[in-house]
Amino acid sequence: MIQRIQTVYLLIVAGLFIALMFLPLAMLQTDSAIYMFGVAGVSTTTQPPELIYPTWALMAIAAIIILLSFAIIFMYKKRVMQIRICVFNALLTIGFCALFGFYLWQIKSSPELSLIRISLRFWASFPVIAPIFLYLAIRNIGADEALVRSLERLR
Repeated sequence: MIQRIQTVYLLIVAGLFIALMFLPLAMLQTDSAIYMFGVAGVSTTTQPPELIYPTWALMAIAAIIILLSFAIIFMYKKRVMQIRICVFNALLTIGFCALFGFYLWQIKSSPELSLIRISLRFWASFPVIAPIFLYLAIRNIGADEALVRSLERLR
């Protein structure tokens, strides 16, 4: 289970989304203030931070992606199920990207925030990188399944 390369790929996916839980995805700047856009929502940068616009759906999808990544690792005896859940996890990461884009579009198209400047952070690319690692995991799980099936034919 741990010695397989797909486990490393799945741990990378989980690590990327765990990092997203604590890092801001974008900085929003108006004439008067600067706001952080994280997975939990848009909050002020003053101390203590105040949540202005919650995005709980992003937080829920990120938590589900993390949990599924760890669950896939421990399903090593059910490789076909692993592949299916990996595909679902990849679709969730794409949905995370789409929802993040929707929230940015919604903030930008708001009439009271029309002059807002959005600057994405480097780690906003983590949800775009995660499906690549999930694809690599799917490919290696499929190779393991093909190897097991070929060895069963030899018996």
